[in-house]
This record gives sequence, structure tokens and C-alpha cells, in this order.
Amino acid sequence: MLGFVPAVAACMFWVQGPAQAASETAEPEWVGRMQAEFTRIETQSGAGLGVYVRDLGTGHAASHRAEETWYLASTVKVPIAIAVLRGVDRGDYRLDTRLVLRDTDLVDGAGQTVKQHVGAPLSIRYLLNQMIVYSDNTASDMLIGLVGIDAVNAVVHELVPQGFQRITTLADVRRHAYENLAPEAARLSGYDFLLLKAQRTDAERQAALSHLIQVPTAAFRLPSVGAAFEAYYATGLNSGRLDAYADLLELLARGKALSAGSTKYLLGVMERVRTGPNRIKAGLPPRAHFAHKTGTQRARTCDSGVVTLPRLGRDQRVVVVACTSGELSSTRSDHTLRQVGTALCKSGLLTDGKPDEPICFATPSLVPGTVAD
Repeated sequence: MLGFVPAVAACMFWVQGPAQAASETAEPEWVGRMQAEFTRIETQSGAGLGVYVRDLGTGHAASHRAEETWYLASTVKVPIAIAVLRGVDRGDYRLDTRLVLRDTDLVDGAGQTVKQHVGAPLSIRYLLNQMIVYSDNTASDMLIGLVGIDAVNAVVHELVPQGFQRITTLADVRRHAYENLAPEAARLSGYDFLLLKAQRTDAERQAALSHLIQVPTAAFRLPSVGAAFEAYYATGLNSGRLDAYADLLELLARGKALSAGSTKYLLGVMERVRTGPNRIKAGLPPRAHFAHKTGTQRARTCDSGVVTLPRLGRDQRVVVVACTSGELSSTRSDHTLRQVGTALCKSGLLTDGKPDEPICFATPSLVPGTVAD
């Protein structure tokens, strides 16, 4: 990659800057309030919770288990988008360039791409929109096919040299998980993933897998689908530290990851995300804009992005990265992440240093029937 070493050096120096500046000033009261609230939320929920919050104006940060490695789920689609848009910035292709959907691209999940007929020409613009706004896995793997998974990981390593584990295709997420039941699952196809997803229960899913790979369930290496996914999470694939993910978002927000045009475009798409409406966004003040990406997988949820609060003269921007683990109920995990958004507001960070403002206790209606990624 041309200019790789200078780019890494420049990004490393820039990321350290805010932290160094923050260390020279007294820690604001919102930090302690927020960290205490995160501890309370985790204790009350009974599930694991990791959070990292950074005020981009001051560099001050609040952290709760953010130095640990968390499964990032579909939030890895932001670095995929960055890798794709760098190709646009270089002139390798345009947003209107079309890619052909292949049967090998098919992955279960949300979005409309998997419903298109094989052979359909789909624009990069359409695929980016589906991947970010609806967390479309088939669109994601088509875009990974465009740039190559090694290029995605190289971009992440350039921007954030430490803290991220290897990112894989979304199809390989499924293969690696099911391989923990039987190694023959490595040959599962896109159509196989759709069949497995269609099963109503884990028992039906195991029976379907057994039929697909011609291995009896009695010979499976682990007792359940849940155990297979937990073993997959333990590998560290598609995982990372939350403070490292915050570094990536800060570089994006400050225009250090992409050109000015591509930065504006990607953040605009992230503001239109339809998944996870009852997560962090539901706890933020009504005036706040949230450019974010959610992630949802078995007993794992995330919501991470850039909060922008309009201010006179200069908008306030805050990066927030949050993930949960160990909770099978998406409703309960969404509620936990919603409380993270409320904690940002209650702390005083988003309310001119005034904690517990009435606006932070408003309870907007839950959004029913929305897309889950």
C-alpha cells in the first residue's frame, strides 16, 4: 500500500493528541457520574456491558470494561465501508458502479439484497446503503468481494494499529460458528445459510445442519448451537477493544480516514440507520444526531457511533461505543443500551454540564417491528 508507513505514523500521533490534551486538565464531573451509572446498569441487567465514551472537544473519556475484547458483530461494517470508499476516493470505481450478485454472496440476515435474483447488477451505492442502514449481510460480502478481506483488515490496521482482531466475511462468521459442531460445516453454501436461518428452534437447526453436512447430531462436537457460537466468540474473530473502535470512529469523524466528500457521505448514511432504534439513540436528547452502526448476533449486541449536538458556533461531538454479552433477549439487551444513551444525557456531558436535566428522563415510545441486524 503506497504511503502506508507515513499514514500510520500520522494517525498514531493524531489519535494520541486528544488523550494528551485531556490529561493536562482536571477530569470533569460527568466522567465519574457516567462510569458509576455504567456499573449500575451492568449490575441491574445481569449481562456483560462494555462502554467507551469520548468527548471529541476535550478528549476526556469515560470507560467501563472498554479495554477488554468484545465481539463487535455488524459494527465491523463501518471499516468495510471505509475500505470501499477509499477505492472511490482513489478513482478505482464509482458509487454507481454495479456489481453482479452471485450465489456465493448469499448470507442470511436483514436487508433486500438476499431477495434479489442471482445475476442482478447492484450499484455500490445501493450495497453501502443496505449494509449500513439495514445491516445487510449479503451486501456486506459483495462489498468485501470488491475490495478483498485483506484490504479491509489492512485499512483497520493502518488507522488503529492495535486493538482490533481479524475481520472476516459474514458468511465465514456462520461457517466458523457451525464448524464448532462439525468441521464439515466449512463447506456450507449461501443457500445452506438461508435454510438454517429459516429453522424455528435450535433443535431444528441442528437437525437441518446434520442433513446438510451428512453428520449425525450425536457426532457433533458440542451439545448445542449456543455452545458453538460461544466457542466461536472465544476465537476473537471480528472482535476488538471498545476504546480502539472509538479511535476508528474519531478518525472518521475528523476526516482522517476518508476524503471530505466520502466522510460526509458515510456519516450521512450512518445517520439513517434503521436497526436498533430502541438502543442508544432512544436515550439521547431529542436534538442529538447519531451517526452509528448496530450489531446483533446470538447473545451479543452493540451500538457505536458519533453523537452530534448542535451548538452555537461549534457543534459538540461525542463518540460512544457500547456492547453487551450473555443476554439472549434482544429486547432486554436493547433496553440496556438505551440506558447507556440516557446515562450520557444524565451525566451532564450533553447538557452544558448540568446533570439530571428533565429532558434526559423523557421516555419516547419503543419502535415496534423494526429491522434487527
